Amino acid sequence: MAIDTALVEAFTVAFATFFATIGPIDVAAMFAALTSGLSAKKRRRTAVRGVLIAGAILLAFALLGEFILNAMGISLAALRAAGGVLLLLIGIELVTVKGSGATTTTLEEDQEAEARSDIAVFPLATPLIAGPGAIGAVILLMAHADGDLLEQTAVVISLVFVLAMTLLSLLLASRLQNWLGVTGMHMISRVFGVLLCALAMQFLFDGIAQSGLLSTVAAR
Repeated sequence: MAIDTALVEAFTVAFATFFATIGPIDVAAMFAALTSGLSAKKRRRTAVRGVLIAGAILLAFALLGEFILNAMGISLAALRAAGGVLLLLIGIELVTVKGSGATTTTLEEDQEAEARSDIAVFPLATPLIAGPGAIGAVILLMAHADGDLLEQTAVVISLVFVLAMTLLSLLLASRLQNWLGVTGMHMISRVFGVLLCALAMQFLFDGIAQSGLLSTVAAR
């Protein structure tokens, strides 16, 4: 029962984190604007390609994240603290509904995207879906599992689940905009932004505690 509870908790935390950092609803809104002049068939093909490419990028970081950390000499404590700060900034961005480039595209990227005939790779796959926030989150969550294969599997499953939701959102982009409206989309972002801020602070506290910094200061 304890194992099942731990897996459910790992899945829930990962799902909330990926939903907030990827933002299927926000991605769908941008996708609808960028593909307004395309046929329904080309929009579907672009959506599928974009999600598959983004999924490959995120899964690559999920599998190779620990190797990258070891190669660069980055400790898990440092990753948790830095990841907590990054996720906190993203959470604040979601609560205030302001784009900074961590989960959205910048103005310059929007202008470049408008001039492209194929947006599947850029800006859809990256940075809209597999952006800095999502990449940082997947590395952090996999490292936080600390070699627990079942917990890491739960993280990967939650990632695939959010990517599937993202694909569905892209395919229904126009309808979602009509159903939710701007207020509804912002409300969803704010709710997950608050949850992400709380999770970010927990990662930050864990990272500081694991670093031994507090015990060193207390000993002086």
